[in-house]
Order: sequence, then C-alpha cells, then structure tokens
Amino acid sequence: MRAAVKVGVIGLGYVGVPLGAVVAATGASVTGVDIDREKVEAINAGRSPLRGREPGLQTLLKEQVTKGRFRASLDPADAANADVIAVCVETPVEPSTRDPSHKALKAALGAIGPHLKRGALVTIESTLAPGTMESVVRPTLERASKMKVGRDVHLVHCPERVTTGKLLHHLTEVARVVGANEPVALRKALAFYRRFVKAEIHETDWTTAEVVKTAENAYWDVQLAFANEVGLISEELGVDAHRVRELVNTCPSRMMLIPGAGVGGHSIPKDSWLLVSPAVQTKPELIPTARSVNDYMPKRMARLVEEGLAAAGRKVKGARVAVFGFAYRENTDDARNSPAKEMIQELRERLHDCPRSKGRRSWN
Repeated sequence: MRAAVKVGVIGLGYVGVPLGAVVAATGASVTGVDIDREKVEAINAGRSPLRGREPGLQTLLKEQVTKGRFRASLDPADAANADVIAVCVETPVEPSTRDPSHKALKAALGAIGPHLKRGALVTIESTLAPGTMESVVRPTLERASKMKVGRDVHLVHCPERVTTGKLLHHLTEVARVVGANEPVALRKALAFYRRFVKAEIHETDWTTAEVVKTAENAYWDVQLAFANEVGLISEELGVDAHRVRELVNTCPSRMMLIPGAGVGGHSIPKDSWLLVSPAVQTKPELIPTARSVNDYMPKRMARLVEEGLAAAGRKVKGARVAVFGFAYRENTDDARNSPAKEMIQELRERLHDCPRSKGRRSWN
C-alpha cells in the first residue's frame, strides 16, 4: 500500500488540473491553489474549468472531488505542510523583448514559501529558460521560506510534457525528465512521479532539464519553419508543396512536415524564445530565424486571401471570409497563439488599407 502523501498544486490550468486529479487518484490528498475564483469554484463543484475535450478528465476530477481527495482553494495556506508542492504556473515571454517573464513564477513561490514544511519537495513543472532554476527559483524560494534549498527543503525541475486533448494520456504514458541537483531531492521526486507515471523517468540536473524541455519544442518550431520555407519556395516556383513533401519523404530518413499557416499553441512559439534567452551568451541564429519564418505565415495567408479575392474581381473591403479551424491544432478549441488570430487581424488591417506587411517577408 502506498504511503499517505499530502500534495499542493499551485496553478490550476492545463497542467495543474489534470496533475491534481491524477495524483489524487493514487490516494494522495491534493489541494490545488489558484488566484482565479471561477476555477476554484468549478473544481470544488466537481467540474473541470478547462475548455476543450479532454478524454477522461471530467470523470476522474469529479470522482476525486467526491471522494474528498482533491479540493481547490484561493489561499496558499490551505496547502501548508504538504509533502510535495508542484508549481504549474505560466512562464510567458515579454511581447516586446521576448525575454522570459517570471512574474507568475515568483508570485507562486512567494505565496507558498512561508507555508512549506521542513523536508518538503518542491517540483517546478512550468517550462523554464535555461538558468532559471538557479538564478530565480532557488533564491525566490529561499527568501520566501527562510529555509535552505538542499538542506531544509528540496527542489527539482520536472517540466510538463502535456498536449491539449491528450492531457491524462501524456501525464501517465509519456516519459519524464527530472532535474535534481542533490540526491535527496532526486529520491523524493522519483517516489512522487512513480506514483502515476507509467513510462521511463530520466534523471539529470536542473539546467539540463531546462534545456531539454525548451529544445524539444524549439525542435518542432525549426522543423515547421523548414516546411513553411519550402512551401513558400514551391509557391513562388509554381509547384505543389504537398507533392514536394510527399516525394521528399520517399527518401530514407526524411520526414518533412506539412507546411501551413504558422505555428500556434501555448508552448512552441514561447519556448523557442526561452531557449535562446539572454542567459545564453552566444547569439543563436537558426531558432530566431525559424520564429521569423513561422511568424510570417499568417501574414502570407492573409495576402493569399487578398490575391484570391482580386482574382475573383473582389476587394477585401465588403468581402465575407470564413475561417475554418480557429484553434491552433485539430480536435481542440484551444486558440492560444493561433495563427488564425494573426491572419484575421491582418485582414482587418487590409480592410482599412493600412496593412503591416505586404509581399515577401523581411528579415530586418
């Protein structure tokens, strides 16, 4: 029989809600904390506050709330004396500078720090720019708790690997990377994650875990940029980009992705910038260039709409345009950073004859 454990989950979004429900299902007592009253009330009523279809989540959540294993609160003190604290808050980038924003992360650590018990494990599930555990998380937690990391409390970085529409499956079936800088933290983290992760759990240090998570999302960003660049070249030359992709992939070890309207979602557009954050002293070129390619695609889509209307003898002004697929990916209603939003905004600006960009992109 598993030992009883008390868990606090800070941040009840697309990571915190399914994590809390899954951990509660192992017999743990889980308290979720969030600043959003509507989320807290929904969870305590046995309803998932998340939008979109998440197979099994609503049933599991209601079951754990009914059994008294999972509850939500606005007060971090309700998670006092937890054996494990999982921090699942947003870690965005600043729109103007694209530098990491630690506002929510610092607020969460500052709020829970005074309520930590000696010997507790704090695991950061939020995605972090390389160096953030050492430069931000550790000092913030030590100031708030008045305890020493590695001696009084234990700290690991186990970045989430979930995708909307598959939250429960990814939480339990996808391998995890646990970054720990001391053996007690690692032992506690392995004991916690082995309660519900059925896949491999890979051990490493804080910084490696930070690089792994940001790199795995930047990888897709670069691959998609390549596909989009080939799509733009094919368009200019008058050939079918999808046929090009099909034939490229007949060559062994090639797996060109499908060109499209851009790259959306909460993670990929953000995590590429986290990986090349100011903490990295070299000046990366490939990843920022990939971001530029992918950011250009919604603008090109708007231009294609304008060109199509012109070919039909119509102008953007007065035209009605239907956009199929507003979410950033199929089978979800998650529209975070959806390319459709940028394309619609571009069309609206063209409607008033003041487009931000026309024709081919500029790298400058």
